[in-house]
Amino acid sequence: MNSATPESPPVPTTAATMSAVEEAAVLVVDDSRTMRLALTRELNKLGFTRITEAADGREAIEKIRREAFDLVLLDMEMPELDGMGVLLEIRNDPELRGLPVIVISGAEQVDAAVKCIEAGAEDYLPKPFNPTLLRARVTTSLEKKRLRDLDRIRLVQLQAEKDRLEEMQRRLDGELAEAANYVRSILPDPIDTPLRIDWKYQPSTELGGDAFGYHWIDPDHFAVYLLDVCGHGVGASLLSVTAINVIRGGALPGTDFRDPGAVLSGLNNAFLMERQNNMYFTIWYGVYHAPSRTLKHSSGGHPPSLLMTPSDGREAGSAQLRTPGLIIGAMEDTVYETRSCPVAPGETLLVLCDGCYEISDAQGNFMDFETFEQFMRLHAAEPDALERLHAWVRERHGEGPLDDDFSIVRIRF
Repeated sequence: MNSATPESPPVPTTAATMSAVEEAAVLVVDDSRTMRLALTRELNKLGFTRITEAADGREAIEKIRREAFDLVLLDMEMPELDGMGVLLEIRNDPELRGLPVIVISGAEQVDAAVKCIEAGAEDYLPKPFNPTLLRARVTTSLEKKRLRDLDRIRLVQLQAEKDRLEEMQRRLDGELAEAANYVRSILPDPIDTPLRIDWKYQPSTELGGDAFGYHWIDPDHFAVYLLDVCGHGVGASLLSVTAINVIRGGALPGTDFRDPGAVLSGLNNAFLMERQNNMYFTIWYGVYHAPSRTLKHSSGGHPPSLLMTPSDGREAGSAQLRTPGLIIGAMEDTVYETRSCPVAPGETLLVLCDGCYEISDAQGNFMDFETFEQFMRLHAAEPDALERLHAWVRERHGEGPLDDDFSIVRIRF
């Protein structure tokens, strides 16, 4: 083995260098006790205090597996297990492969040192070693390890944050799914008698702003209603569900729910925008009086409903049912008008939101209400008319979710 150079004067160290090396644990591996002492002495001068020695490769591996080191100074030529063997043991172990290794070899072992570098050694230090070069090699290797450790810590932190966000997203998705299920649960079931009623509902997001319902107010009066809250998401869904429950429960004191205009006036005062985070809704509300076959209706900023009249020909007739009226919540004490019309046997009423026809195609063109009305004249009487309408709208829109909620109720008298 090559011997160490005579003792050299202390190498000056900066505060930054001292800070980097004070806590570092170094393993010196060499079968020459003289070389180990020389390296230890120089490392002490650099400020290292946690220095461990190993006299051969086997002992080095045992200590590396037992203790945590920040750097290994590894002699190339040793009996039993040489430097390359130790290096390969370290690099083949996933838990140890990040440990920096500086190989030490004589001038005649440069080729072997190059092979060690290729095998993953951090650096190379020739014998006899130069104290200045030793300091440069050691501090550089420790700085690289520190940066790698920081990167690993950041990766662990990023992964932990990613896991936390994914867990939050899973919880949010679950809560949104529960909320969406609740919204669907308050929608009425289709019925076949005494009126035939079906519907199609497809929110554009997990939680939409549309809601609808129908029920018998008394044995003679049947109410049907559909509302559309501005926007989407939790806020819109909460407002729509609350308003529907108010209507369904008749929870507007002093309001005759057989009078559509009075119902809208009551809803308007109950849900003023200034008390609903500036949110509002549109609504169509109708009441069918079965003995007289009369339909009273009122609307607040909502698309007209269609009363479809069957004909002997291929195309049915239609009449738009709406009244002029502001959106619900815009202005306190707004009075809403009630209108009425007769309903003949075999006629069909379609109550809908604007998401059923305000569809933008690939060129950015919107479908108007008249185009929608023409489609329904052709198909309103067909058993699958609402599914056909939804498919037609989806085709016109193209890929991706619809821009707005799709809600339509069909009542066949």
